[in-house]
Amino acid sequence: MLTLYSKSFTSRLLLGTAQYPSPESMKQAAKASGAEIVTVSLRRESARSLAGQGFWALIEELGCRVLPNTAGCRTAKEAIATAHMARELFGTNWIKLEVIANDDTLQPELFGLVEAAAALATEGFEVLPFTTEDLSAAERLIAAGCAVLMPWAAPIGSARGLINRGALRTLRAYFPDIPLVIDAGIGTPSHAAEAIEMGFDAILLNTAVAKAGDPVKMAQAFARAIEAGRLAFEAGLMEPRDMASPSTPVAGTPFFKIERVS
Repeated sequence: MLTLYSKSFTSRLLLGTAQYPSPESMKQAAKASGAEIVTVSLRRESARSLAGQGFWALIEELGCRVLPNTAGCRTAKEAIATAHMARELFGTNWIKLEVIANDDTLQPELFGLVEAAAALATEGFEVLPFTTEDLSAAERLIAAGCAVLMPWAAPIGSARGLINRGALRTLRAYFPDIPLVIDAGIGTPSHAAEAIEMGFDAILLNTAVAKAGDPVKMAQAFARAIEAGRLAFEAGLMEPRDMASPSTPVAGTPFFKIERVS
């Protein structure tokens, strides 16, 4: 089971709701994925417009827990204000906290992120911060009151997979008891499986599913890959070796003398 802020979930896949070809394709992909948590950006969907009202109704139909996010915010002040609106609209203390530093890489602005996380945590929010693999940033976010971290694998929407495996492994090893959800940069089911095999607790996806030729099939593929990755992690992966290791060793096996028949 995946446990985030004392809430337990069967699925280890969190799904974003933006960029799908149609609302119906998003709905079907969410169902196919088995995801129990979906993320929603208040800055991309207007709750006051007719389109926005239809979108919120569709989200409610999914029956998933909504994780509002502060996507597009550039400052701590802006992110805090957006979090307050999200709590009022959705009636939840959960917030996926994003404070973006750079328009090209969409890299988290770590100073503002920590500032906003600390302020929101004191107001009773349960903060899931979108961060990098930086160890010192992780320490400060946890000290600020975050009980979950969401490190990126690569820049948002880049589909590059785990570009800094060493740092991600260090992060996982350094915080064995903190749920770590890989968020951003996952492009293929094999990327997701690899992250879960490394011991990460869950994967948050959006672009890789929404932009696929068939979002429903891709959602299913990711769900199965994540399940396989978790089974492999629990089973215990063998360590890589520099030298060959025969599956049928020669030592201790019987040898038979073969006589030629003339």
